[in-house]
Order: sequence, then C-alpha cells, then structure tokens
Amino acid sequence: MEAAYSDRTLVTQVGGRHADHARLGERCSGWPTSSSTLPGLVVRMLRHLEVFPDASVLDVATGSGYSAALLSRLLGERQVTSIDVDPYLTEVAAERLDGMGLHPKVVTCDATGPLPGEYDRIVSMVSVRPIPASWLAALKPGGRLVTVIRDTSLIITANKTVDGGASGQVERDRAMFMQTRSGADYPPGPVELWDAAFEQEGEEVTKGRYPMVNVSAAWELCSMLEVVAPGIEHRYTESGDDGGQTAWMAHADGSWSRASAAWDELPTVHQGGPRRLWDILDEIRHHWVRNGELPVLGSRVSIAPTGEISLSRGWWRASIA
Repeated sequence: MEAAYSDRTLVTQVGGRHADHARLGERCSGWPTSSSTLPGLVVRMLRHLEVFPDASVLDVATGSGYSAALLSRLLGERQVTSIDVDPYLTEVAAERLDGMGLHPKVVTCDATGPLPGEYDRIVSMVSVRPIPASWLAALKPGGRLVTVIRDTSLIITANKTVDGGASGQVERDRAMFMQTRSGADYPPGPVELWDAAFEQEGEEVTKGRYPMVNVSAAWELCSMLEVVAPGIEHRYTESGDDGGQTAWMAHADGSWSRASAAWDELPTVHQGGPRRLWDILDEIRHHWVRNGELPVLGSRVSIAPTGEISLSRGWWRASIA
C-alpha cells in the first residue's frame, strides 16, 4: 500500500514478464516494458491536455489503468478510450477499472497504427518519434495532443490545424516515458555497436572542453543532443573513491567516443567512426555555458500531417522525422 500510494514510478513488467506472473524474489533481465507511472506526472500530463466537459479523450498506453481511471472520474467513462499494445495489460486494467465501477473503452491495438475513433484530446503516457500520422488523422478539428518525444524528456503540446497537422510548443516541463513497441518486448540492439567504444584507441585522442557528465542523467542536455544527433546510445560508470568516471557514446553509423577523467578534471577523449560524438556534445555544452540555456525548451512546434516535427526558437531550427 505504501508503494502504491507513493509518488514514484513502479516498474510492473520487464521484457515480456509481468509482475503478476513473477515469483517472489525473481529478477528479470531486459528493458522495462510497462510501469505504473508516478501519479504526479500523470496529473501534470493531464493538465497539459486542457480537457473540458464532454471532451472525448484517447489515453495512449493503458499500463496500470491509472490515467484512464482519472479521466473517467473527471469526464465520465463514455468519453474515455484507453489503448495498449499488450493484451494482458488491457485485460487486467479493464478488470481493475470494472471493480471500481468505471467502464471506459479499453482496446488492444498498436498506438502507431489506425486508432479506434476520433477524439478531442489525445494524451500519451508512452514516447514517440515522430508523431504518428494516425494521431493527427484521429484528432478532431481544433483538438489537442500531448506527448513526449522518444529518447528525450521533451513534452510537446499541439493543437490541430486546418491543414491536418498541428502547432504548439515544447513545454517548460519534462517527463521520461518508455517508447512505443509493436511486440511483447523491444528488439535487441546490436552488441557490436559497443565493441570499438570499449576497446579501441580511436582515430583521434583529445582533451574534452568541459568536465565529465553523465549525459543520460542530464535530461535537458540529453534531449538537445537527441534532437541534434538522434540515435546515440550512452553508458556511464563511476569507479568510487578515486573519482574516476568513464562515459561511452555509440551510434549505429559506426561513430563512437570514450571519455575518462577523475573528479572535475578535463577528460581524455577517444573517438572513432564518421562523426566525433563527444565534440557534438561539447558544442551543445558550449552553447549552454555561453547563453545560459538551450533553445529546445520553449521552442515553437509545427507538426506536418505526416507527423514530422519542426522546432524553432529565435535563430535556431531543428526537425524530428
């Protein structure tokens, strides 16, 4: 009960193994594939949604059913449709909601494919990149969508435009969600991606411009990097009392970097492949130091009917396709 009522995320499924089916003390390997999102974040996402009485709402990623329950209490169960790709999740969520006297429409389907209706509002508790075209098609004229861009902490809010796209902004708020999947688990990444980063000297060895950083834990920095150079994966370790830190970056195009330093010293950076990933990171950090912020937060958003996202703020432009 203490865990259930705490304001934190509880992982409920790893790979294809749900907690309902796990033995006491069992440890599963793989990536989390479902969770009960921390309640405070669910409420923030619903505030961004700007619901109104009698609005029809699509709740993407049923999960535990918590967001569907809140929406059903607020709007009435007939106004709410909740979808998830996992048939077990939709089945048990519908049963739990039924036990509470709530009966929203709960559907098993791929959120990136055709949707079961048209809606005034679409809110997603799973991340996407780009915006699925089916969302824009299912959004009623003037409708609003709220979602997070995959591999970033960027919350996008946008209202449908007459051309079938949408316009809005990147909110000055942040969230991290699991990404959409089409099966029981995410496909495995290529192991060889990390071979060079862990073992080789590299084609270039330099000193970094700034002290070490755990990119994955620096949400705004990581988000900006993902927009500028999408698809980079990260690893990071600390060795303990000596202050040693090592960070690895790798991309499917064969680019990689390895940076090591103690405490606040400038790191020694090994890099290889067609791009210098650590140099890209340092350019972003330089912009941050020079200007006091990164342009991605608060940027204007324009979404094409196909789902491609264009970002702009002042002189800065970027696209997410």
